[in-house]
Amino acid sequence: MHDNYMKLEIPSKSQNEAFARVVVASFASQLDPTIEELADVKTAVSEAVTNAIIHGYENKIGIITIECRIIKNKLEIIVEDKGKGIEDIEKAMEPFYTSRPEMERSGMGFTVMETFMDDLKVQSEIGKGTIVKMVKVFKSISSGE
Repeated sequence: MHDNYMKLEIPSKSQNEAFARVVVASFASQLDPTIEELADVKTAVSEAVTNAIIHGYENKIGIITIECRIIKNKLEIIVEDKGKGIEDIEKAMEPFYTSRPEMERSGMGFTVMETFMDDLKVQSEIGKGTIVKMVKVFKSISSGE
């Protein structure tokens, strides 16, 4: 299979979270994923996009960019916002930590992403935004594994 990529830009509106999830899952379907692998990707994308909407932009509308790249049997997903950034990434990645407890968020977003993906990297700069890079390795037959 040839390497492939796609890029999607959406406003940070909550109704776009489901759309982003479906677009990435559709793109990933080229890798002949199992139902479980697709569900993992959808869940991780949901968390990343929701973080950008709720934490990155808070109540403002900004652009969320989602890029996906397929390299052999790997799907790389980059979710980027130009929002307020994360002050302490290590703290933000701790299970149950939430910067917005009043919203009754679980604080499990990054933990969920780590659980469902094979690799997770978060880069962030205050006032500049956040980049979440996730990689999922597919065990599909077509990749020869």
